[in-house]
Amino acid sequence: MKKILLILTLAWGAMAAAYAQFMDDEFTPDMKLRMANAIIERYYVEDVNADTVVEEAIKAMLKTLDPHSAYSNPEETKELNTPLEGKFSGIGIQFNMSTDTVYVIQTISGGPSEKVGIRPGDRIISADDTILAGRKLPNSRVMKALRGDKGSRVRLKVKRSGVPELIDFTVVRDDIPVYSVDASFMVAPEVGYIAVTRFAEETPNEVMKAVQKLKKQGMKRLIIDLNDNGGGYLGAAYGMAELFLPKGTPVLSTRGLNSYPMEYDTEQAGPFQDIPLVVMVNQYSASSSEIFAGAIQDNDRGVIVGRRTFGKGLVQRPFPFPDGSMIRLTTARYYIPSGRCVQKPYEKGHTEEYYLDMLNRLNSGELWSADSVHLDSTQVYHTLRNHRTVYGGGGVMPDVFVPIDTTYFSPYYRDLVAKGSLNTAVLNYVDHNRKTLNKRYRTPEEFLNGFTDTAALEKELIAQGEKDGTPFDEEGWERCRPYVTAALRGLILRDLFEDGAFSQATLMFEPIAREALEIINNPARYNLLLTTGEDEKVRTAAEKPASE
Repeated sequence: MKKILLILTLAWGAMAAAYAQFMDDEFTPDMKLRMANAIIERYYVEDVNADTVVEEAIKAMLKTLDPHSAYSNPEETKELNTPLEGKFSGIGIQFNMSTDTVYVIQTISGGPSEKVGIRPGDRIISADDTILAGRKLPNSRVMKALRGDKGSRVRLKVKRSGVPELIDFTVVRDDIPVYSVDASFMVAPEVGYIAVTRFAEETPNEVMKAVQKLKKQGMKRLIIDLNDNGGGYLGAAYGMAELFLPKGTPVLSTRGLNSYPMEYDTEQAGPFQDIPLVVMVNQYSASSSEIFAGAIQDNDRGVIVGRRTFGKGLVQRPFPFPDGSMIRLTTARYYIPSGRCVQKPYEKGHTEEYYLDMLNRLNSGELWSADSVHLDSTQVYHTLRNHRTVYGGGGVMPDVFVPIDTTYFSPYYRDLVAKGSLNTAVLNYVDHNRKTLNKRYRTPEEFLNGFTDTAALEKELIAQGEKDGTPFDEEGWERCRPYVTAALRGLILRDLFEDGAFSQATLMFEPIAREALEIINNPARYNLLLTTGEDEKVRTAAEKPASE
């Protein structure tokens, strides 16, 4: 008993000494945190992983701030930065996990896989010592096996249709571009369409090249699709806005307690400021998407069509650690040209409730009716040129609202997609008909205008669905058939040509796209003027200025 008391006395004595050391100066929160860590490491009943304790402490601290300040470990940081930096090192393929096999949909033109002779339709069985077939691996695990440092080698075993034995390839990994522009094509005579999926380093350059390509095809009016674009680099949104606005036009400003206020005005005349513009947004368009859409709306430069955007008006600055981990800390709020901040309300420390906002929008009916959208009457602002009323405090409200349309999405369609039957049916069809398809159709347009084998493809899909456990539902099939037929054609297009080709077959089933096309072709019908940077008088919505 005396020995136990002696040990406890010594332990408490050591703690008291440590406490006294900290108390030599004013006892600050920083000292308290370091003291807590020291106590845990020295006295906890079991071995302690110091990295885990510190990481969890950082995460807990950030949770008390705002929903967008976050910590990422080295691996997570690398994954977060890859799509924004515009490239990664890998073998250069687009793949699909068909059942339990890595199926090559496309090889990147000029990329490592194409150079050694890997073809669309090939199935990758293994990468070095990692078996990829027959294991139902998640995409992240497959990518980890195929990606690696530039210049490193990976040995692949590949199964090719019509070849009995496996083919061995050695691929030297190289930089693979990650594109922001997912699709660009003529959606109607004189009307171009560009889908931007993220805002990364090269986004402004990609958009510029896409517009130039479309202009050569006769484009005079443009639709930009930011649906589901969650944002990215703030600078990329500024650079993209600068393409369409006159010199000296405000794009955004930032302000924060511990950061210098910044004003971002265009420094040069936009090369495309004379092109009438419609921008598509929805409830998942966030951050940089809202900066671009807000700059277009607040400067009365074009028409915003769709649904109220996400509402992220906070700027995160990265603070990297030497081990590759990183804190992304909110350091400022951004404000679009009218002076409004699009950040939706949040309560510190209640991240879960913040992200329930989408469910609340659905339950309130906002996604179905403009009348259900709550606009904060205490945050009234006006556009810069026409003085139209706009609202802050929760996303960018479009000039023209478009509700969700679920006409084609029956439970039968949901099950065909969820069980992978749609993709599998197309992969099987293309696998058996690739040579014929490649010979017959040289461009996406040739395929869309000439493909007539729809009935056989539908039959294959229904059979694949039953094989995957989805019984045929005639009523559900008739409801979803128009869209499914288009999706089947789109998936073939993506397999034969490029990823963005899918949109050429399915775009007009998107109600926001239909409305955007109607507006850009018939602005007077909506009492909207599609304006340009050179117009003296700009009006982009039916509402008149309050002074009139």
